[in-house]
Amino acid sequence: MTRADFPILIPLTTRWADNDAFGHVNNVAYYAFFDTAVNQWLLREGLLDIARSPLIGLVVETGCRYRRPLSYPMPVEVGLRVARLGTTSVRYDVAVFGPDAEEAAAEGHFTHVYVRRETGRPEAIPDDMRRAFARIMPAAP
Repeated sequence: MTRADFPILIPLTTRWADNDAFGHVNNVAYYAFFDTAVNQWLLREGLLDIARSPLIGLVVETGCRYRRPLSYPMPVEVGLRVARLGTTSVRYDVAVFGPDAEEAAAEGHFTHVYVRRETGRPEAIPDDMRRAFARIMPAAP
């Protein structure tokens, strides 16, 4: 995956605690990058109020392929797009890019199922949210 594959790029930075004994960002940190980028975008778009949104997205699946190492300190960008939009779920494609790199250091996916906050039961994604998700989906071939 390359930067051009993503309509959204979220800037982040590696942290001291992200490095492992081998001197590179540990695999678990990439999942935190994915989670942070998705939620930053949701907040920026007004699709999530952490304390009050009646619907919340719960992570039900993630996956990651590692292509090349990153380390601390390093600015990174997380590419984000919607790969699939279901009735109650959204699957995002995500990728982490090192500084000035066109190809992803890691690429993966991240799936939210939307549930009613009070009950924890899945609920259909409302039209306003669907429109926002559709804006960051790649065009159909």
